[in-house]
Amino acid sequence: MKKIITCIDGSVITHAVTEAAIWASKKLNKPISFIHMLEKIQQTNVGNYTGTIGLGAQSALLEEMTKLDEHRSKISLKLADELLDSVAVKAKIAHIQNYELIKRHGDVIDAIIDFKDDTRLIVIGRNGVDHRVDLNALGSHIETLVRSASQPILLISKKFKQPKSFMIAYDGRETADKALQQVIDGGLLHGLHCHLVSINNNEKNLEEKFLNAQFKLSSMGFEVSASFLEGNIFDSLMQYKEQNNIDLIVMGAFGHSKLRQFFVGSNTIKMLENNDVPVIILK
Repeated sequence: MKKIITCIDGSVITHAVTEAAIWASKKLNKPISFIHMLEKIQQTNVGNYTGTIGLGAQSALLEEMTKLDEHRSKISLKLADELLDSVAVKAKIAHIQNYELIKRHGDVIDAIIDFKDDTRLIVIGRNGVDHRVDLNALGSHIETLVRSASQPILLISKKFKQPKSFMIAYDGRETADKALQQVIDGGLLHGLHCHLVSINNNEKNLEEKFLNAQFKLSSMGFEVSASFLEGNIFDSLMQYKEQNNIDLIVMGAFGHSKLRQFFVGSNTIKMLENNDVPVIILK
């Protein structure tokens, strides 16, 4: 059974990430794997003071440093257990029966790739414990994850509430239709109000394709608000999002369209950095 792979690091976004994973688990009827990565602890280097201090003093210092490293490792493991236990409590309160807690040493991207065959959705915060002050900064691993993961990613900001609406941009090309089909087949967004938005471009018969996309969504039970916009892609989408109180944004990170350049290029980062709502990145 495919799982909701949920990355937990103890940052201020952890609560929002946990809530999002619980919401996704209930919508998709999939189990959750809460994963906490243990960073490699830098071994303390006492240096070589031969000739400066006596061998006995240096040996005693090395022994103290080794004990300190061992103590730090034990504290990290204890903190990991406490963190995972806390999200387990939240899962139980939310009546999630099927979940697992995983501690693992190493890099979070490597772990996600290792779990790819058993992943339905990746849930992760937009930044981690290194961004306690600047929560708008995007975590250094996010761009790598967007480019390397093969499953949908649900990227969470500092707060999460169950979404009632989502926005998806449509450019009339094959890749946009693929994203649309994923939304229809996926199940996660069923029951949410869909804002289908297109930016006028040079795509042939775009308006006709746009109307077909609207009909396709409506015929599958989605309540759809369709808008055909003019102007800069980023500015137009952000303005629409603000004016319509969009709860969640859907982006497709594949294909070769103009929107693809927007989604996986520098504008992708710009969009993610300037968003305070969850973003689903389809793969």
